[in-house]
Amino acid sequence: MRKGFGFLKNIVWITELGLSVAAPVVLCVLGSVWLRDRLELGAWVIVLGVLLGVGGSFAALWQNLKELDRQAKEDDDDPGVGFNDHK
Repeated sequence: MRKGFGFLKNIVWITELGLSVAAPVVLCVLGSVWLRDRLELGAWVIVLGVLLGVGGSFAALWQNLKELDRQAKEDDDDPGVGFNDHK
């Protein structure tokens, strides 16, 4: 991507990170409330949904941070032109 649009790449990454961290918790809690109402289970189902959602959020956060680290290492591999390399 061109240097001028680097901020768009960062905005997209922040949006993806926010959604991938928030979505598992919201979906698991909504699913557990639905299960509790549909199958007439106790409140333990909601606690289980929260725990599963938080676990999914941490997994998504971990994957995003690993990808960000990988991209940073790729950017560091290109040293560019040194002072003595100019012609």
